[in-house]
Amino acid sequence: MSAPPPDVVELRDVQLHFEEKKVLGGVSLTVKPLERLVIMGQSGSGKSTILRLILGLLQPTAGSVFFKQFEISRLPRRKLQQIRSRIGMVYQYSALLSSRSVRDNVALPLEELTHTSSDEIDRIVEEKLDLVGMAHARKQMPSELSGGMKKRVSLARALVLEPELILFDEPTAGLDPVIASVIDELIISLTEKSEVTSVIVTHEMDSAFRIGTRMAMLYQGKIIEEGEPEAFKRSTDPVVAQFLSGSTEGPILEGSEDAIAT
Repeated sequence: MSAPPPDVVELRDVQLHFEEKKVLGGVSLTVKPLERLVIMGQSGSGKSTILRLILGLLQPTAGSVFFKQFEISRLPRRKLQQIRSRIGMVYQYSALLSSRSVRDNVALPLEELTHTSSDEIDRIVEEKLDLVGMAHARKQMPSELSGGMKKRVSLARALVLEPELILFDEPTAGLDPVIASVIDELIISLTEKSEVTSVIVTHEMDSAFRIGTRMAMLYQGKIIEEGEPEAFKRSTDPVVAQFLSGSTEGPILEGSEDAIAT
């Protein structure tokens, strides 16, 4: 029997402190090849911080972050740049450069990180824009696009380097429910078609259960539960149950400044 493929990402007892504030207090988590792992949690709980740690934009206070066999925090700058070229990122508000056209935004990673010829860049950009249904908009500026169209362009940009891993930070934030569903379905089809592993950070429950093949709940700096979506729905953990139901009754608001005075 052959050995299973190595994990794409692994966090080992990762802690992160900013001065006196503890953001992560010992997070251990693995991401398997080709899965879509959804990380859920309250706003400000540290979900997006995990993505920045995977990219090497932040260094853990303690613990280790691995991409494949590489420990991110120990890599020299040149090697870290090589690793980042294997990871696509879709930002919460698309992060398109307002002064550049759709074509130029999508081409940016190829221009900055590779020696690809101009003709080949045009071919790749056209291919990726076509994949997300945005080939017609290649000459448009970001200001001319709707929120859903910007997300599509951001997804095309994340795909141009043929990454092994794509990180999504709140991919449906600010979108109406219908467009959010369209983006969810696009994420599913593209990650399957491109055979790419993905980590999705969200607190949108409809999206989480639509996209995820596995889920993890972050609460007070730790992963308190992980498993397949159906198992999550049956969770007996009071924090998970309250988060999924959106109830005001339960441990999440106890002692919080956001608690409703009665």
